[in-house]
Amino acid sequence: MYAIVEIAGQQFKVEKDQKLFVHRLEGAEGDSVSFDKILLIDNDGQVNIGTPTIEVASINAKILKHLKGDKVIVFKKKRRKGYAVKNGHRQQFTQIQIEAINDSAESKKKTSSDEVVENAETV
Repeated sequence: MYAIVEIAGQQFKVEKDQKLFVHRLEGAEGDSVSFDKILLIDNDGQVNIGTPTIEVASINAKILKHLKGDKVIVFKKKRRKGYAVKNGHRQQFTQIQIEAINDSAESKKKTSSDEVVENAETV
């Protein structure tokens, strides 16, 4: 099962237990975050495409750590003018791990199985 989700303005293809780097997210290390902009879910060949998003689906993830990317050198020069500027930049990233992909079909299955258990307990 995989999903295509929009996180911090970028689209990612994610699966359960996958680790990925995204642009810096709010929250401390160890916090749990949820993403609601799910564009597509593929559940073993059964594809659910949003228009533009799937309203009832969500993805739960855990923040593993905050870190910086590699340094990018920005060098500007105008020849014969004595103009040269050198700047550096390090992008802030957050490493997250996908814990669960919650599909609307899965939630319906869970509620129906919960009802069966409740009915069995009352009998």
